[in-house]
Amino acid sequence: MLVRRRHFLAGSVGVGAASVLGLELAGCGQSGPSNEWMVGAFLSLTGGDAQFGIDTQQGIQIAVEQINEAGGIKNKKMKVLFEDDKSLPNEVTNKVQQLIDRDKVVALLGEVASSRSKPGGIVASQKKIPMITPSSTNADVTKVGEWVFRVCFVDEFQGRVGAEFCVKTLGKKKIGLMFAENDLYSSGLANEFKKVIAELGGEIVKEAKFTDSETNFSTFINEMKAASPEVIYAPVYYKQMVQMNRQAINAGLTSDIFVGGDGWSGDEVLLKEMTGAHFTDHHAPDIPWDVSKKFVAVYEGKHKKKPSSLAAMGYDAALVLADAIKRAKEDTPKGIRDAIAETKNFPGVSGMITIDADRNAQKPIVVVQIKDGSTAYKAVHGPGSEALLGGAGAQPTATASAAAPPATASASAASSAAPSASAAVSASAAPATSAAPK
Repeated sequence: MLVRRRHFLAGSVGVGAASVLGLELAGCGQSGPSNEWMVGAFLSLTGGDAQFGIDTQQGIQIAVEQINEAGGIKNKKMKVLFEDDKSLPNEVTNKVQQLIDRDKVVALLGEVASSRSKPGGIVASQKKIPMITPSSTNADVTKVGEWVFRVCFVDEFQGRVGAEFCVKTLGKKKIGLMFAENDLYSSGLANEFKKVIAELGGEIVKEAKFTDSETNFSTFINEMKAASPEVIYAPVYYKQMVQMNRQAINAGLTSDIFVGGDGWSGDEVLLKEMTGAHFTDHHAPDIPWDVSKKFVAVYEGKHKKKPSSLAAMGYDAALVLADAIKRAKEDTPKGIRDAIAETKNFPGVSGMITIDADRNAQKPIVVVQIKDGSTAYKAVHGPGSEALLGGAGAQPTATASAAAPPATASASAASSAAPSASAAVSASAAPATSAAPK
């Protein structure tokens, strides 16, 4: 894929972004930085996690096209400069510094992986530029500074839902665990999963730890098979999971024994080869939520395939940022940062998004099953899950509900700057009321 760094994102497609954000159809009389909202995005557009970065970029592009087609934000177009960090943490600091110091961006979007979002967030906090990560779920990412936010769930929640799904929904108590111990995402998710499995009376019958560069899992899989787990939890990224699954099949196991996390999302090879497996994710193309259905239709029309959850999260991150810019009481990074912090009940394609006091998103999580080269949702848990399905019987986990109750319907405190996103939901983005989980 050719990545054009200085690309003005504008287009003719639209699925309601203007009404959600309360944007006015006003022209942009001049061009140039003074008449544009310059936003930086640092993503893995090449390298080992390129699929994540490319999907996220595509979601961001659709959002920005809709924003600009609707007239921009406060009579200014939104322009995103993409930097490729090559899927390498040691590339991030330089890329983020360039976007801030050279390109004078007012905000940042990125990264997809926690191990790269964390160093990017450190720079953003030092430079006092707000940053929203679309999909980095490790808890430490937003702890690096007051300027770092996320629109995705955190791994404590994801690990708990994964464990409860294995024990309560699948009815399995003998669990195998395979993870990359040197990776922030994989190890963090595995540790939370282990803790909750113990709380639920389950047993980790075999644990296999390796590095994130491992490709030969034969010994691990043979030892795992000998332990006779009923299900194997593997919170690794898609590239390793494909190799692990192939070697597991050669050893006589089947793909449906595996359960994973959102690191599996979006890879066409994994989705083709792992029919029957389950994983926790941010979004599924068949969620019966009107905002989601409209986004899926636009994405399919543009890219001739269903969107991954990473594309959905890129879209949501860009729109949450645009909404904050619209509501900001002052047109500065500090003003934008404060408005992001005040986001409540934003109608994203992945569910209602409320930013809490720790700058994390209170929102639902989806459990999906791989079918026919795509994903189908099996359950939705957590804050706002019933609204996501139109009150169709979603079953939030008791722990998640107690820890993070659904937000109220009140508008953001910054609503004086612009109509709030939540106020527009009833008019243009109401959830479907007749759908039920499959």
